[in-house]
Amino acid sequence: MAGAIAGAVAATLLLLLLALASAGAAAAEGRRLHTLFSVECGDYFDWQAVGLLHSLRKAGQPGGVTRLLSCAADQLSSYRGLRIGHTLQVPSYSRHPRTGDWYPAINKPAGVVHWLEHSPEADNVDWVVILDADQIVRGPIIPWELGAEKGKPVAAYYGYLKGCDNILAQLHTAHPEFCDKVGGILVMHIDDLRALAPLWLSKTEEVRQDKSHWSTNITGDIYGMGWISEMYGYSFGAAEVGLRHKINDDIMIYPGYTPRIGIEPLILHYGLPFKVGNWSFSKLEHHEDGIVYDCNRLFPPPPFPREVEAMEPDQNVKRGLYLSIECMNTLNEGLLLHHTSVGCPKPQWSKYLSFLKSKRFSELTKPKYWSSPKVENKVTVQHVASPKSRHPKIHTLFSTECSSYFDWQTVGLMHSFRLSGQPGNITRLLSCTDEEVKNYKGHDLAPTHYVPSMNRNPLTGDWYPAINKPAAVLHWINHVQTDAEFIVILDADMIMRGPITPWEYGAKRGHPVSTPYEYLIGCDNILAKIHTRNPSACDKVGGVIIMHIDDLRRFAMLWLHKSEEVRADKEHYATNITGDVYASGWISEMYGYSFAAAELNLRHIIKSDILIYPGYVPLPGAKYKVFHYGLRFGVGDWSFDKADWRNTDMVNKCWAKFPEPPDPSSITKDDKNARERDLLSIECGRALNKALYLHHKRRNCPRLSTTTGNISKKIEEVSTTNKLERVTQRSSTTTIGRNSETMDVTAQQAVERATDTGSRAHRSRRLARSSKMWIIAIWAISVLVFLLVISMFFSDCRRSVSRSRASRSQKAHI
Repeated sequence: MAGAIAGAVAATLLLLLLALASAGAAAAEGRRLHTLFSVECGDYFDWQAVGLLHSLRKAGQPGGVTRLLSCAADQLSSYRGLRIGHTLQVPSYSRHPRTGDWYPAINKPAGVVHWLEHSPEADNVDWVVILDADQIVRGPIIPWELGAEKGKPVAAYYGYLKGCDNILAQLHTAHPEFCDKVGGILVMHIDDLRALAPLWLSKTEEVRQDKSHWSTNITGDIYGMGWISEMYGYSFGAAEVGLRHKINDDIMIYPGYTPRIGIEPLILHYGLPFKVGNWSFSKLEHHEDGIVYDCNRLFPPPPFPREVEAMEPDQNVKRGLYLSIECMNTLNEGLLLHHTSVGCPKPQWSKYLSFLKSKRFSELTKPKYWSSPKVENKVTVQHVASPKSRHPKIHTLFSTECSSYFDWQTVGLMHSFRLSGQPGNITRLLSCTDEEVKNYKGHDLAPTHYVPSMNRNPLTGDWYPAINKPAAVLHWINHVQTDAEFIVILDADMIMRGPITPWEYGAKRGHPVSTPYEYLIGCDNILAKIHTRNPSACDKVGGVIIMHIDDLRRFAMLWLHKSEEVRADKEHYATNITGDVYASGWISEMYGYSFAAAELNLRHIIKSDILIYPGYVPLPGAKYKVFHYGLRFGVGDWSFDKADWRNTDMVNKCWAKFPEPPDPSSITKDDKNARERDLLSIECGRALNKALYLHHKRRNCPRLSTTTGNISKKIEEVSTTNKLERVTQRSSTTTIGRNSETMDVTAQQAVERATDTGSRAHRSRRLARSSKMWIIAIWAISVLVFLLVISMFFSDCRRSVSRSRASRSQKAHI
């Protein structure tokens, strides 16, 4: 008995000493590793957490793993997932306490800051890996094997973060040249994380509040809603402290993408929908799915490997399909094991369950190890615009009023603006009375500058809403400071098809660019002679305007005055004088523009290939940048006239849309001009409906019925394709020479300065904790040795007593 006890104690001591020796060696080498990921209270994140945690265990990820759980106080009482993995509860920052802004993504940097400040784990770690919940890990993520260094974290490439190259970075970091387009996986030294985390949080708040720069052409966010502010918060915070990333474009892949030949990615990030054959998966379809708590329920199984084998002859494309099914199979395996761990009954046999438990599946999903050349051998590209290629800054304006009629036009224009690639920002000039503003529902439709309504002339009582356009531009000029050199002015009833830039069309100071409006015959007759001293300079233009800011500042007031002047000249409203078919003075604002420009001798560069009215025959070879749907147009039996929808609320009524135009494949006309005309008309009609569909989707309208679902699905597929294209955008690679080496030295010095104070303090805390650990270990060993000695002593005593009793017994028998 004593020997068994002694053996057990010895074995315990040996294991304890080995563990202490291993921990001591890791600490001495500075290789203690910890993995973090952030979630919120809800079924959506619970099934993702189960999948990620299972994949980390399966991959053999060293070190601890902590789930940062952000929950509001009222959520915790009903939350079911507190036992999913090792968890640190973090206060929820989803709702901003001051502004009321709902932005759950900010919980990621907020959770990391909380962990650094409140978790003892943070004081006993050298390296940190930060993942997203919607990921499957295929092999251990080891910082030193990936080439991470202090001051040089490793991260995946997020090429769509175009804000690193434009005004966004210039506004939000003092070092835009250090801004890296990264995300997905972050591998960094704990000292770097301590320096970065507070800035990551504050920069996220800063970018999120900068609504005037949310547009797609600035941020790369396809929805233009500021959702990726947290990603920019990270990049700008890292730039601020001088961290220079080693960017790895191979470590992570989205299922559905094809990996590079010879590369085994370590992370599958299922943030986008993906499919294999007729099977598909989108995480958004399982937003409220309690699959974690439904015993033995799994996600629909993907095709088996042998089925994939027959789908695709290209070996590398086939590898991509294998990665897609591996992602889903690993997620389902994690759910299956989780259900077993919580006491669910044994599931019924199925072919799929048999496969998940098979040696074949185990072999296919065994841990992968990083074998690519270390990241330091890759070129880290800094996407800084060359001074020679810099273009002047642009700002786009359009004028609307507080009405449902202008709201659906705004939705269409804003959607097309985001897709057009138009540089610079856009502002809606919203002309409303105070009472209208109080009841207005469309404040979030576009970045907006509010303008007093000039619909009703305060002196004459004349009702003329068109005058709001020059009045709003003048108000904006007088109340907004802009660094834009050129202003592009559009109408709300337009759809953009491409960027409208001064350098493409030759705009310059004194020479605005515009499009021909030949029906403005007043430039050639008595109207111009009455209303301008320089009638020979009157240009028949309108629709699209590109004007230098200096010209606009001189011009805006005169534009307003001339519009009022022409509007008041009722004696010359006649069609034969103005070209206005209604002879009502409705186009007075257009003449106000032309006469004011003539007064200042602004001579327009008139371009016929910028704008087209749907229904008009296009010029041969013209690449129009704008549809102006101001007139009725149609194809066959289908037609569209914006005036028919003046009193219809297309924006606030869920899934409202215009009649669908014909399918382009149905246009079989032999006349090429007629065919091109009809195809452009169809494109315009479809663009409006697509914009409305995406608007309703962002507003979280209830799901469409199956009857209307097919059309919506087609539209959504187009949107998804655009998003995938944006995610896979790659900037051209340039070699970094001496300048980048100098910047690297500067960055390293900045990191050292930023982390020096905090590092010393936390190093002393770690040393103190390390000393405490050794004291506890020595105390435990002493107690165990004492118990061993006591055990041996009592064992000897019992043997002595037994011998004495035996001796007395023998004497008694003699």
